[in-house]
Amino acid sequence: MPKISGEGSDGIQGVVLTLRTLEALARARGPIGVTELAEKLGTTKTRAHRHLRTLVQEGYASQHDETGRYRAGGRLISLGRLMTEASNLVDLAQNDLRQLRDTLGQSCVLSQFEHSGARIVMALSGRSPIEIGVKPGSLLLFHNSAQGRVMLAHADSEFRETILARPMSAPTAETITTVEGVNAELEKIRKQGWATAANQTAIGLNTLAAPLFDATGGIVGAVGIVDLVQFLPPQPDQTKIDAVMRAARQISRKLGYEGDREETDASDASPPPAL
Repeated sequence: MPKISGEGSDGIQGVVLTLRTLEALARARGPIGVTELAEKLGTTKTRAHRHLRTLVQEGYASQHDETGRYRAGGRLISLGRLMTEASNLVDLAQNDLRQLRDTLGQSCVLSQFEHSGARIVMALSGRSPIEIGVKPGSLLLFHNSAQGRVMLAHADSEFRETILARPMSAPTAETITTVEGVNAELEKIRKQGWATAANQTAIGLNTLAAPLFDATGGIVGAVGIVDLVQFLPPQPDQTKIDAVMRAARQISRKLGYEGDREETDASDASPPPAL
């Protein structure tokens, strides 16, 4: 990023620095210090701190009392949500969701990130005579659903700690309910890029989900397929993984995300034929 020098008589440089500060806060995976932020912006700590102080006063940034580090404030988060809602996740994703269903023949779901879990906003039935799926409007928990896990894995660390500090229910005898166990799953998800949750919400049921990101790189939802464990095992075959990941990348691109554009362009060149 080019360095930002003098403020300029018309204040344009100050506006540019403020906008870049907002972008840096939005993209940060957790609280960020003044020194790190100044380096990212190519400016001095003094100027970065001055802009941060103003953003805190206006509610676009917040500062941790003990560490002094900064993160996106409530007004910035609300603005991002309003923009996401305005773009209408369902409208943007429905064609990709249908293509995923037609390619794999399995029930497909689209969910949106909420602070209390993964909200199902769209579901398409598969071609199986036995209908497997989740009702739109359902709220899935973070710890025992593939959609919730893939969102929590990519949320910032402070939010993750808050969620994992809450009591975790066990719908089945196989549900993971310990902080250590869930954290191990989340670490695996971050490395592989996708999540499953076989027998976690109901015995015999599994979901394969991949994350959706917006223009800031923040997690906004998930896309996935749902089926019986006999057809969708805990370790799905690579064809299914590739198809779900491809759909997630295509939807994320429509939301403005460019974090993996090169990989997307290469993998989207020749999609697998419908099964």
